[in-house]
Amino acid sequence: MTSKKDLTMSHHANPPGTGRKLTLVVLGLTALIAAMLCAFALPSLHSGPHHVPVGVTGSARAVEAIRDKADGPAWDVRVYESRDAVETDVKGGDIAGGLAITAQGVDVYTATASGPSATSALTALGNVVAEQNKTQATVHDLVPFTDDDPRGAGLTSALMPMIFGGIFPALILGNVFPGHRGLRLRLAGALTFSVVAGGAIAAVLQFGTHSIDGDFAVTALGLILGMAAMSTTLLGLQARFGMAGFALGGALMMLLGNPLSGLATGPHWLPNGWATIGQLLPPGASGSLLRANAFFDSAGGGLPCLVLMVWVVIGVALALLADRRGRRSTGSGSAAVAASGPGDASHSELAVS
Repeated sequence: MTSKKDLTMSHHANPPGTGRKLTLVVLGLTALIAAMLCAFALPSLHSGPHHVPVGVTGSARAVEAIRDKADGPAWDVRVYESRDAVETDVKGGDIAGGLAITAQGVDVYTATASGPSATSALTALGNVVAEQNKTQATVHDLVPFTDDDPRGAGLTSALMPMIFGGIFPALILGNVFPGHRGLRLRLAGALTFSVVAGGAIAAVLQFGTHSIDGDFAVTALGLILGMAAMSTTLLGLQARFGMAGFALGGALMMLLGNPLSGLATGPHWLPNGWATIGQLLPPGASGSLLRANAFFDSAGGGLPCLVLMVWVVIGVALALLADRRGRRSTGSGSAAVAASGPGDASHSELAVS
């Protein structure tokens, strides 16, 4: 006979492999935290101007002096025929700023909305050039932030709601409409949420905090596309690979997409490789599209728009693959019900549902 003590011990005994599972979980979480630290810290440690495009116009001697001094890893110096051409490209987002050097002084043309950090560095460069030429530097901010938000706090703060706007639909809709039968409802809900939430964020930024300018409809469409890219990607990964896919997608958006977006500083302030990765991820592309639509009349928004459309296609494709796989499973279950005997039919139907 089994004693009461033996029953108690067997009741509290851990199943085989528990220690190994616990170790793997602890190591996995540690690796996740370490990856998070690297993703946030490394780009910041190596931040600074990296091939920032800047236009220069003036005498041949002055231009050559600027190219000898500034052209290199930090600045991508481009020579222009006139200051009007420099102003046009700054306003169009083709270059981050420019210098017009004359005997009377140095005119510094900046676009704070494209990146405050690059604006500060370019202003400092203009002051150095003016001091060397024994003249004064005059700064012209051609594309500033709005008067109500001169530091661009509203633009910078928009990224996190957009990221969570991609995470929450996949997480919440997955619980409300679980399983294969709820997949299409989840996809429709995510797209509908992107439309409503994208329009709401655009309205808050433009009419609530007055942080952005530009065509409201165009800005709203860009935000809708950005949120749809994130929400459909996460939903597709969850539908195809379960919670592991959702966790991978969430980590991709939060651990890489957020710190590498360059929304606060501009992508040219990140190291080249990091900046490229950031602009190929939905948060970075969404931020660049928002900046282009809000301040540059959509100039430079073509590539971010294309990147986001690719992510939407990937997310929807993963969801459709999961739907097809689920239909096959349901069909196999129905065939099993048809092949079973009358006494087993009710149990088979319960298993399929």
